[in-house]
Amino acid sequence: MTARLPDCALNTTQALAHVSQSWDGDIVQRLSDYIAIPAKSPIFDADWLAHGYLETVVRDTAQWIEAQKLEGLTLEVVRLPGRTPVLFFEVAATRSAQAGVSEQTVLMYGHLDKQPEFSGWRKDLGPWTPKYEDGKLYGRGGADDGYAAYAAIAAIAALKDQEVAHPRILGLIETCEESGSYDLLPYVDALRTRLGDVGLVVCLDSGAGNYDQLWLTNSLRGMASGVLRVDVLTEGVHSGDASGVVPSSFRVLRQVLDRLEDSATGRLLPGIFHCEVPPERLAQARTTADILGDEVYKRFPWAHYDCGGATQSVLPTTTDPLQALLNRTWMPTLSVTGAEGFPAMRDAGNVLRPFTAFKLSLRLPPLVEAATAVQALKALLEDNAPYQAKVTFESSGGATGWNAPDTAPWFEQALNEASQAHFGAGCGYIGQGGTIPLMNMLSRGFPKAQMMVCGVLGPKSNAHGPNEFLHVPYAKKLTAAVAQVIARFP
Repeated sequence: MTARLPDCALNTTQALAHVSQSWDGDIVQRLSDYIAIPAKSPIFDADWLAHGYLETVVRDTAQWIEAQKLEGLTLEVVRLPGRTPVLFFEVAATRSAQAGVSEQTVLMYGHLDKQPEFSGWRKDLGPWTPKYEDGKLYGRGGADDGYAAYAAIAAIAALKDQEVAHPRILGLIETCEESGSYDLLPYVDALRTRLGDVGLVVCLDSGAGNYDQLWLTNSLRGMASGVLRVDVLTEGVHSGDASGVVPSSFRVLRQVLDRLEDSATGRLLPGIFHCEVPPERLAQARTTADILGDEVYKRFPWAHYDCGGATQSVLPTTTDPLQALLNRTWMPTLSVTGAEGFPAMRDAGNVLRPFTAFKLSLRLPPLVEAATAVQALKALLEDNAPYQAKVTFESSGGATGWNAPDTAPWFEQALNEASQAHFGAGCGYIGQGGTIPLMNMLSRGFPKAQMMVCGVLGPKSNAHGPNEFLHVPYAKKLTAAVAQVIARFP
């Protein structure tokens, strides 16, 4: 029997006013306090337990949630030995069981750990110095993803404010996402019996194509990462004496990477790292390309420079909006995100360096299994090294991407209604180039659940980089839209 789509008793104007009051009342201030805490993810802070920053942000968030005094809410901080903590809350269902009404659970997800500082912040900004300016809250982690727990509670509070009957709602807020969520699966296993039958996941850790409508993420890329190192000497030697006889470790590394990537185009060469784009995703990408146009690539902070009195800028790999969308969501790409073996410029003498090491980040298409990709990557890079140099690839793990399940009619209707109510435009669908490991876990565990993967990371919000900001007006509307979709849960 088809589930009944409930009458949406939620007054959308009142809901937006209620969540806006929460945001203006204290959420912005609480997020400012959160930004000031350098709660870096454990992969970036080996002494996270001793520093206590993750514990502090979990405690502060838990205290705020409890202070809201939502009827039917219980909360606890769950801890497993040696693992980062998880904040887990439950709000009891208020609608009575009846024929055609699902008893499934709504699961809301976010994280509180952060990326490291990075460089290049505007002179009046910084990663740990929050600043609220023109509706944007600057600082590390506010948008990715400290706001999620606060928005989730504010959305539930909007339902309570109007006494709208709702299903059982759970919240799972982790502190290991930016490290690949390696601590999360043990918690999901430990909490599995308490999760129940999840029918809707609301993940607030994604992005938006613009700030003019609600955006649903329909795919996420996976990732394989690690350190590629080439050793040719036991110590540095005079470059004039050795060059031409001793092969450069950088040149050897470059040759090894040529097996993986066409340096002229950026295309990854082995077929194992590619997959076909499903027809539905291709059709949605065409629609999104029509909506966003050249903003798909213009949104990035391109370098500009003077060339003979004329200003030029770096060119994108493509100026076709559709191809740009596909490149960043369904094509594998390689990035070098760190390097070792290089002295600082001021200390660089005429020395042939003994080794070169690159930290590699390989983004994988949504349908490519990460474990298989990691094995293939290691074999490709290490086998038959030039000059018999010592070439090692030390994997730091991988995460398989995610392709959204088929959209149920009630869910599509609810998304469009919420987007029209709060933005005056229909819901947009967009793939994201980043990775949220939990989504693949949940899709496997709850294959029939609908996935509302969304977020505030719109144009120029620059998660992980300098000048990251949270677009507060968009966050308010997104919060109200989430409340409306939950109210529509059949």
